Amino acid sequence: MTPWRDGDPDDLAVEALVSSATSAQLGTTYTREHRAISELCRRVRSVAEISSLLAVPLGVTRALVADMEADGLVRVYQPQLEAGPPGRGLLERVLSGLGRL
Repeated sequence: MTPWRDGDPDDLAVEALVSSATSAQLGTTYTREHRAISELCRRVRSVAEISSLLAVPLGVTRALVADMEADGLVRVYQPQLEAGPPGRGLLERVLSGLGRL
C-alpha cells in the first residue's frame, strides 16, 4: 500500500485503507459523518467498509474520506496496482476466511 495524495474521490479505490490521523475526538465544528469516520478509523478500515458501516452511499463516502485526507484528519493508503494480480495463496486465504464467516 502507498499513501494516497491525489484528492480526487473518483480515484479512491474502494479497497483503500483508511486510518485516523488524530487520537482526539473531532468537535462539533465537523459534520456528524466526519466525526463517525474519524471514530471508525481508529481501527484501519477500507473505504467500502466505512460506507457499509455508516450506511452511506459509496460515492459520498469516497468524497468525505478525500476531504478528510486533504484536511489531515485521516491517512489513506491505496493498493499498489502495479504489483500485479494477487497470487493463488492470497486468493485461497481470502476464500477460506470468507467460508469461516
